[in-house]
Amino acid sequence: MKTKQIILAGLGILSAPAAFSASQTLDFTNAPVGYASLVFFTLAYCLVMGEEFLHLHKSKPVLLAAGLIWLMIGCVLKQQGQTEIAQNAIEHNLLEYSKLLLFLLVAMTYINAMEERRLFDALQSWMVSRGFGYRTLFWLTGILSFIISPIADNLTTALLMCAVVMKVAGNNSKFINLACINIVVAANAGGAFSPFGDITTLMVWQTGLVSFSEFLTLFFPSLVNYLVPALIMSLFVPKAQPHTVNEYIELKRGARRIVLLFLLTIATAVGFHAVMHLPPVIGMMMGLAYLQFFAYFLRRTLARSLAKKTRRAIANNDEAALRRIGYVVPFNVFKRISDAEWDTLLFFYGVVMCVGGLNLLGYLDLVSEIMYSQWNPVSANIMVGGLSAIVDNIPIMYAVLTMEPDMSLGNWLLVTLTAGVGGSMLSIGSAAGVALMGASRGKYTFFGHLKWAPVIALGYATGIMLHLQLNSQLFDMWP
Repeated sequence: MKTKQIILAGLGILSAPAAFSASQTLDFTNAPVGYASLVFFTLAYCLVMGEEFLHLHKSKPVLLAAGLIWLMIGCVLKQQGQTEIAQNAIEHNLLEYSKLLLFLLVAMTYINAMEERRLFDALQSWMVSRGFGYRTLFWLTGILSFIISPIADNLTTALLMCAVVMKVAGNNSKFINLACINIVVAANAGGAFSPFGDITTLMVWQTGLVSFSEFLTLFFPSLVNYLVPALIMSLFVPKAQPHTVNEYIELKRGARRIVLLFLLTIATAVGFHAVMHLPPVIGMMMGLAYLQFFAYFLRRTLARSLAKKTRRAIANNDEAALRRIGYVVPFNVFKRISDAEWDTLLFFYGVVMCVGGLNLLGYLDLVSEIMYSQWNPVSANIMVGGLSAIVDNIPIMYAVLTMEPDMSLGNWLLVTLTAGVGGSMLSIGSAAGVALMGASRGKYTFFGHLKWAPVIALGYATGIMLHLQLNSQLFDMWP
């Protein structure tokens, strides 16, 4: 019986939906439409998990599955004359998705703007030019991943640090594999204590269950989650010195000011949520206006700036600078928006609509009864982290949020931690891991990561125990 409950919970949490508390749910869990919907979603997610081997964008199968699930729901409810139930459910899920879409779109636009202004290239060049050894580079990329991911999100941070490792390490596959594992663990851990570090933490923050400052209580558990496996893996990093080629990177005009505008945008979003009690996405969209006005300023002053640089280059007889001036193009905000990770954003839509449909069919109540009524919440939340190693943490966190279990603040922080860092145990468990398998050109692989899974699991368990000990008083507080 215990095994059956675990299987049901595991299956259900994959299909548990991003639903809404005020909506009506139906009981189609034992009906053909319910079974078919589960099959469609499971098949779609199997294709998502095989993205590395199939080279099929993860948004495609979930978009198709979402359409098929709602088509079947629409047909069934039309026969029963209850089409308004489906309409209300779709409208609610679209509203929830739109808030997260706009929030992420602004964040991605700023990151793309900083990349276009060559900030990340300059950071990479600085690290390469210092001539660090493999072990120093291992720690430096890991620590920077942990520090940068709370602001720039774990996926962007992991890709940036992977580019550094690939440029420095050359053909040293052993080091590249270890460094990429270290980066994935560090980026996921760093993203777990900040609403801007991972989509799952952003979802928890936007629901109002955990305030911005309360996420910081996860700092030390997240840090330990990263340090434990890093310390063990560092013992196996070669002590040799890589061969590097120094390359000078000149920042484009306005690069540093865009960083300041991004920090101001974050402060605006936090202020809207904490002070005005309004959705943080309003503050993020206001922050997009900051960038647009600054882009207008850059365009209006471009001619004057180029003329000044041209005179200086001619005076210094700097032909390279003159060539760079000839390739300068005006900064365009909408080009940066178009460069957003649309596959991820559309994948997010497909997941929200798939699990939203499955919730309407009644699976939410079934899973909630098993996991958060019959089990201890701490055990259930630890299981959530284990599942996130196999399946992306986005649908898992949506499942938990829409179950609306009656949990203390400490448990909401626990599930935020486990869903964020649990994906580090396997390379397919997080967007950072999946992305690096492609970016490393075969030098960081699923099985290369799997060999270190016990070490990463040790860090996972240590982080949980530290949270239970340090924040024990929060398990008596309700949000």
